[in-house]
Amino acid sequence: MADDDIPGTFASPACFLHEVDPAYSGLPGPLDLQAWTDVNRWRKAERERLIAARLDVPAETRAGWADAIAAGVLAEIGDVAGRVVSAYWPFRGEPDLRPFLEAVARRGGRTALPVVTGKGQPLEFHLWQAGEALSRGVWNIPVPAESRPCLPDIVIAPVVGYDPAGYRLGYGGGFFDRTLAAMPARPRVIGIGYSAARVPTIYPQMHDIPMDLIVTETGTVRRQGDVSTVRALT
Repeated sequence: MADDDIPGTFASPACFLHEVDPAYSGLPGPLDLQAWTDVNRWRKAERERLIAARLDVPAETRAGWADAIAAGVLAEIGDVAGRVVSAYWPFRGEPDLRPFLEAVARRGGRTALPVVTGKGQPLEFHLWQAGEALSRGVWNIPVPAESRPCLPDIVIAPVVGYDPAGYRLGYGGGFFDRTLAAMPARPRVIGIGYSAARVPTIYPQMHDIPMDLIVTETGTVRRQGDVSTVRALT
């Protein structure tokens, strides 16, 4: 079906779409090249499968799921007054949390969007709220027109897929993991996605960083254990 809920104002959204090009990301190579090749091949196929599956869901159904996810995230966060919450712009069937950002602002919180700064560089987060100007960034991704860098207290990250250990399957370039690794203080990181995006494992590698929790339309997924070593397909 056509992805009829993608905003038409910009060519690409301000989410983690910049992860799509590993050559741009500048990640160091894995210790086991063959293992990484196998995992990367699997991730690419799984990413395509999961995106196609969520786009097959009617837009009105996804909208209802997004409302449930937003409510779940607000319940997990609690009092947002004085706190900075970063989210993203919806892309290719991702849950649309723009109303969630408006709710955060109404409750006294501040909201932000991620900004790509350059090849191999961590993301920056810049304050922005609904109604403020946006401009075109890298890959035509909309970013806050006014430069107001901040360090979020809470980062909301859309997942293409996720596993019980809290690892996130993203778009493939690793910017998100690099960003978390470079931040002076780790924010609370909440992955959001649909329950059907759950997989047994994403085969986490050394650079992958797990979410603190993941919220779906059916509830909250809390981390079950951890993986600290490179895992290859078996």
